[in-house]
Amino acid sequence: MKRFIAIGLLSIAVATPGYAALNVGSHAPDFTTQASLGGKVFTFSLATALKKGPVVLYFYPAAFTKGCTMEAHDFAAAMDKYKALGASVIGVSHDGIKKLNKFSVSECRSKFPVASDADQHIMKAYDAVLAAKPQYANRTSYVIVPDGKIIYTYTNLHPDQHVGNTLAALREWQAKRSTD
Repeated sequence: MKRFIAIGLLSIAVATPGYAALNVGSHAPDFTTQASLGGKVFTFSLATALKKGPVVLYFYPAAFTKGCTMEAHDFAAAMDKYKALGASVIGVSHDGIKKLNKFSVSECRSKFPVASDADQHIMKAYDAVLAAKPQYANRTSYVIVPDGKIIYTYTNLHPDQHVGNTLAALREWQAKRSTD
């Protein structure tokens, strides 16, 4: 019975889009953590990444799960579009760095880094904890521009709109900048 209740709650959570608590216009919390790109560990700093351009920060529940794998493939396939917009992408989950070393190669196709948030300090700072299963991150995407402001947020456990939505937000931001 508990299993059916848990499956039912998770189904509701998956079917219902959520809303990230950090609002557009908020300042993005800075963080530094271990990340992996192409199976190689490095220290990722949001502040350093923002000096190079906008950052798409996306949270996902767990490496090698169906939705997270689909989302990683989508981000990897779109990396040329992000680069053309001067943006970088980083994924964050609770997974340990050893698991992310494998995920970064096989599912992210060595195109963008994924970061470990084993103690959940990043996902808590961004209010990206999955309420139904708090040991996991909620599937939440943020677009953060170089001044540290959040210009777009999107939370939905379905992975299919995160890439398209964040690209659209970046295009809109660039278009607005060119007219200012």
